[in-house]
Amino acid sequence: MRFTIYQESRTGQRASNQDRIAHCYSREALLMLVADGMGGHLHGELAAHLAAQYIAQAFQREARPRLPDPGLFLSRALAGAHHAILDDALDRLLPEAPRTTLVACVVQDGAAYWAHAGDSRLYLLRGGHVVTRSRDHSRTQLMIDQGLLQPEDAHNHPGRNRLYSCLGGNHAPQVEHSPRTPLRDGDILALCSDGVWGPVGDDSLVTHLTATPLSQGVPRLLDDAERRAGPNADNLSMVAMCWHDEDNPGPASAESISTRTMAIDDFTTRLDMTSMSKGPASDLNEDEIERAIREINETIRKFDQKR
Repeated sequence: MRFTIYQESRTGQRASNQDRIAHCYSREALLMLVADGMGGHLHGELAAHLAAQYIAQAFQREARPRLPDPGLFLSRALAGAHHAILDDALDRLLPEAPRTTLVACVVQDGAAYWAHAGDSRLYLLRGGHVVTRSRDHSRTQLMIDQGLLQPEDAHNHPGRNRLYSCLGGNHAPQVEHSPRTPLRDGDILALCSDGVWGPVGDDSLVTHLTATPLSQGVPRLLDDAERRAGPNADNLSMVAMCWHDEDNPGPASAESISTRTMAIDDFTTRLDMTSMSKGPASDLNEDEIERAIREINETIRKFDQKR
């Protein structure tokens, strides 16, 4: 595989960052994900943290160096993350399980497979246009589908943040899966939280991600989204990848990654697991924060043993 990848997460104007992002690759498979914790300064980010870490660890365990079935992997990984969140809530005696949206994508054999729950999105850009994007599991999207709301009015609608699917919570998630989607040289896959796509819209997203290398385009896009959102700027997170055809005779970018020489059992992983909030909005001290993260790891270990 050969690709260029860049990820970044920002707090915006919120007291803490409840988003979690990651990418991980072996010699023959690549995983990308964005999780956006829902509601509450602690519980949402715990759900996002647990889901991202659980799915990344599942990928490292199974992609050696490829997944037998990428679509089935995503189905099992998201279901496992959901149940791990429920187990963690029981261990903590929480009145209800915390919640997170999540979008995850696997690239293998030159094709992409993705799955999502909630309103964190995946975009596929090709030739300067949006070829496809994931469909939000939100009240406003349902209203658009029914002809009751215009897409341009959705961002300001009071029901925009009402979601009917997520990981965690009291109901099983409605996870939506893509078909196998072959990639072409120069295709861009962009996964992001609603703090990014909400303020800027599709046209601005395409402009920023296609005009310059991703290492410049993603930060400029986040700058634009944060500026437009102003004092209401949400957490902003994106993982973006540009696919390069290894058979393309053109010169490789200095930022591109080739996995051809990786060993079968090697992995490269980047998880942006921003620490739990330590500002005035948090009721946890540093020791409690570290203990929460250790408990997440123990929950994942215990849940894996039950399977």
